[in-house]
Amino acid sequence: MTATKVLVVDDEPTVREVVAGYLRRDGHEVFEAGDGTTALEIVETDPPDLIVLDMMLPGVNGLDVLRRVRTTSDVPVIMLTARAEESDRVAGLELGADDYVVKPFSPRELAARVNGVLRRTNGRATATPGPIVFGELKIEPLSRQVTLDGRNVDMTPKEFDVLAFLASSPRQVFSRAQLLESVWQSSPEWQDPATVTVHVRRIRNKIEVDPETPRWITTVWGVGYRFEP
Repeated sequence: MTATKVLVVDDEPTVREVVAGYLRRDGHEVFEAGDGTTALEIVETDPPDLIVLDMMLPGVNGLDVLRRVRTTSDVPVIMLTARAEESDRVAGLELGADDYVVKPFSPRELAARVNGVLRRTNGRATATPGPIVFGELKIEPLSRQVTLDGRNVDMTPKEFDVLAFLASSPRQVFSRAQLLESVWQSSPEWQDPATVTVHVRRIRNKIEVDPETPRWITTVWGVGYRFEP
């Protein structure tokens, strides 16, 4: 079995060394970059299966790296940030990050999150092979593609997972905590429920005619979200 390639981007050599050690122990092939420019060169020449990306980098910062990566790739990205403010976390999620970890962090926890994201990304296709079709909206779990009125809708891996999960149980209401547990395999104790809010908003912006008055993913105030078939 081919080892998955993980790119660790951080300007602190000690952080890179520790994180890389844990990831290699889990069987991953690890590449390292100490700045955004080097990271982008690696992504272009030898695309990784997942990126661990520090937000605060010299030169091209982490958010700019993520923005440029997302123009050509939906590779899963876990952000590292020393900032605990919600606005910083939301900024990364808005640009397409799949998860985030706040410094200082446990390398063991980060390695577990890497494995979890890779497991979900690589295993989702075999979990629900049948297409999900509601009128003009079609969700293909095998190819992980979404089409609306015949046109392809580009989505990040996590956006696809959220949409497919909700659409597979139409009219059922899920709280943000339930979505964290089911889609992220996490909990509000470990991850901010605002993560769910940001992903739902991004999905609405891509599939709704009027995101402010959604037709597909509606809000049940005080409870959560549901998919309207």
